[in-house]
Order: sequence, then structure tokens, then C-alpha cells
Amino acid sequence: MTEEQSVAVETPAVEIDAAPVLPAEPAEGGGEAAGTEPAPRKRRRRGGRGRGRKKAAAAGAEGGAEGETAEAERVTGAAEEVSAAAPAAAQAEAQISTRLRRRSVRAARTTTRRRREPLPVVPRVTDKLMVITEHGERDQIAVLEGRELVQHYVTRIGARSMVGNVYLGRVQNVLPGMEAAFIDIGRGRNAVLYAGEVNYSPEDLEGSPPRIEKVLRPGQSVLVQVTKDPIGGKGARLTAQISVPGRYLVLVPNSDVTGISRRLPEEERKRLKAIYKKIRPEGHGLIVRTAAEGATEEQLLADLGRLLSEWAEIEKRAKKAKAPALLYEEPELTVRVVRDLFTDEEFRELVTDSPRVYQIVTDYLRQADPDLLPKVRLHEGPLPVFEEYHIVEQIHKGLDRKVWLPSGGYIVIDRTEALTVIDVNTGKSVGKTNLEETVVNTNLEAAREIARQLRLRDIGGMIVIDFIDMLLEQNKKKVIETLREALAQDKTRSQVFDISPLGLLEVTRKRVSGGLLEAFSETCPTCEGRGVLLTYDAK
Repeated sequence: MTEEQSVAVETPAVEIDAAPVLPAEPAEGGGEAAGTEPAPRKRRRRGGRGRGRKKAAAAGAEGGAEGETAEAERVTGAAEEVSAAAPAAAQAEAQISTRLRRRSVRAARTTTRRRREPLPVVPRVTDKLMVITEHGERDQIAVLEGRELVQHYVTRIGARSMVGNVYLGRVQNVLPGMEAAFIDIGRGRNAVLYAGEVNYSPEDLEGSPPRIEKVLRPGQSVLVQVTKDPIGGKGARLTAQISVPGRYLVLVPNSDVTGISRRLPEEERKRLKAIYKKIRPEGHGLIVRTAAEGATEEQLLADLGRLLSEWAEIEKRAKKAKAPALLYEEPELTVRVVRDLFTDEEFRELVTDSPRVYQIVTDYLRQADPDLLPKVRLHEGPLPVFEEYHIVEQIHKGLDRKVWLPSGGYIVIDRTEALTVIDVNTGKSVGKTNLEETVVNTNLEAAREIARQLRLRDIGGMIVIDFIDMLLEQNKKKVIETLREALAQDKTRSQVFDISPLGLLEVTRKRVSGGLLEAFSETCPTCEGRGVLLTYDAK
């Protein structure tokens, strides 16, 4: 799982080679400069009414202005003569020089990078609890902070996610107008590979990247990895930039990508950076994950060895396979979540009431991180483990349209085809002193609860939040910062914008797969998901 950096573009000023034409300084006494031609005759002004009524002082000022005008006309005439006398070849050369300079400026714009915005500093939660259960055909995983449910994962038997799988695909068709190619990976609907996710050879990278139709052609085999599951009518999203995740590291084959998780403390980053420089394999990129906190050099080397073996196996299968073919499949959901989330620093325990799940987790940790085995426990109480920790009722609340806040306010969450809309209301909250304070307190509670609901429901894409109108700018900034700090706990990448003049706050959150609502709901066959029954009668 890689951490991406935001890249912006600076706009440098465009410089012009031509030197400015400077006017000659007049000689003392108002005469012309030595060695210059006499000034052209002054033009007579037309249509001036009341010229004879001007006072002497005004006439003197007018004379000075006319003198400056005459000097400007003389300089302009000289510049025009020089321009007319210049040969056409010199003008063409100047135009080419300006074009080349502008082209170099455009190239500099595309390579200039902006400093990364620092992540909000939030206290690390160290009392998390992971609870796993089997319920019918579903495997459910819940993450609690204290007694509050903050994350939920669910999968059906036989309906595993495709994210992270590596395929040898076959190009079906290339659409230059969409800058994309449709790839057959052997899973029914074709997946889409956009031009920005194509791997270009080094000789193609001189200058601007080539167009996708110059690189891919129908029938060609290409190595790809799934980054997003099919959602609705859209196929899976692909990338040709392969990455192989491990417990502590992420291997990026045939790349120079490097990085260390920004969620780690600065001292720990320095320690891991020193180890990273020693163990990085030649010709491959490497990313250090958050789970590597406290890991020794031996543990990192062992994890790297497993990743290199997996990549060698992928390359071996790719040479023998015939497209479309599956080359590497991510482990089942339980192992993925334990690998990506379960750490000694953040979790106090992992509890499950399924002997099968308990065996899978302990087998994985025995190989990847034996120090965490004492934190895994098999639940044997009279109640199912989800009921023991009051998770079932919290899931039901997570499926409701309306969510109540502690002060009496509430938020309403509605899903549409393009985005998710969240409305904030005061409800029963009446406050104590004035309206502005009541509104701000309700908005602050809503900001924290919205961040939790986005994680719990796994809502992705565009989110528009209609906070209650506030008068003071400092209160608006306070609400924005509260939302950003709450979302900093979320490992899924998100971005928070400013409040618009209409009082709307826009948020984007990466969407990987379907959320909580999709896992526990079906589209109504009567209204087809619109939520209303049409009663119009044409008769």
C-alpha cells in the first residue's frame, strides 16, 4: 500500500530576449541630445474647444506634456525604423528563440514539485481491538477504538476482492480519445488501463510521454495489477506499475520509487531510513510501511526475501502463461487486514470466535510476526463475539440514513450516482449562550462524526457536506481543521477543501471497493433504487 505525494506546478515568468529601447536623455536647456536628429514637427490638435481661455500655468503644463509626447513619438519612430531595417532572418530567429524558451518553461512547469503539506499531528490510538467472526457466508472484521466501532470489513465466500491481484492481460481495444485501453484479464467484464498508469520504456521517456495508441495495440499481452474493484457499471481499474505488499515493506519491481510512511515518528523514520539504505535491492523500489515501527533489520530482511521470491515467481509464470491469466492473487480478506492493520503499537488484542479464522491468523503471524501471537485470543463466551462487544447495534446505526449527535443535532447521509451528500442540522440542540456558539458546537460534533462515518461505511468518491451557516471566518477554519484532524486517523487517502461561498465543504476520499451499505443491501426491485413510487396516471 503506497503513500502518494501531492504534486503541484509553479508558474515561472516567461523571459523575452529582446532588449528594451531606451529614450535618449534631452540636453540641458531643453535642447536635443548631441548627435541626434531634430524632433519631428508637432502635430496640430483638432477639435480643442476653449484653447485660448487657458491660463499661463496651464499652458506651461501643456507645453511640458507636449514635449514629452514629442519625445515619445521620436523614440517610437526610431524603433520602427530599426524594426523595418532588421532582416527577416533575424526576426525569425527571435521568434524561434522565444518559442524554445517558452517550451523550456513548459517543461520546467511539469517537473517542478511543491512541498508536501504536513499531515495533521494527531495522538496515536493505542487501545484498538480487532474482532473477527463468521456469520453464514460472510466473514466480518470490526475495528474498535475503545468501545466505538470505526472500521468494518465484510466479504462473502466465493466473492473475493480483486484489488492487488496481478494478471497477464490482453489488450482488447485502445481508445485514443479516452486515453485508455480496455484489457481482458479473464474476469468477464474488461478492465480499464489509463495512459497515466502505463509503464513506458526509458527510450520513450525522452521528451513528452508517447500517446497510449503508440505503446499498446490490440492483441498485445501486458502485465497489470488491479487497483480498484468493479463498481456498478464500471469495470476494474488497472495499473502497469506493479507493487508487491508485505508485512513491513512494499516491493516496487523495476522502479526507483522509495519512501517511508509519514505516519511514523520522526526518530523512527530516521532509524528505518538507515536500515533501508542497507537492504534496498538493486533495480527495485522499496517502501517502508507503518507496521515496520519497532521492526529489526533481520525482520525487514526476512520480509524483503519473501517479496523478492514472490516477484520471481510472478515473472516465471508470466513467461509461461498465455493471456489472460492470473499470476498472483492477494490472500483472503482476513490475512490482508491483519497484515495491513494489526500492529503491536496500536492494537491491544485480536479476538475471534471462529476456530478456522483463529488458525489462519496464527499461522500467518507465526511466519510474519511471532511477537504478536500472545495478542490473539479465541473467544469462548456464551454470546457471539460481535454481540459481546456491542458491534451488531453499531452496524445497524451505520446503515441508517440519520445519525444523531451527542448534543441533540443530527446528520443525514444520502448517496447519489455522482457523489455523497451530508446535511448537518441542529435538531434538538438549543445551546446555552448564543446562536453562533450553538451552531459551531454542532458543526464540530458533526465534523468528528462524519469522519467516523466515512471510515465505518467506507464511503469514497466525492462528498459534499452542508454545514450549518457560520458568520465568523475563524469558526469556519476551526470546523475544517477538526475534520482534517479526524480524517488523519483514516489510512485511506482523503482531501478536504475549504468551505465555498454557499457554505458547502467538499471532500474527496479514495474509493477501492463497495462500502458497508453495498455489503448489506440490495436494490429495491419496485422503485429500482429511487426511493419513490411513481403514481402519475396519464388517463
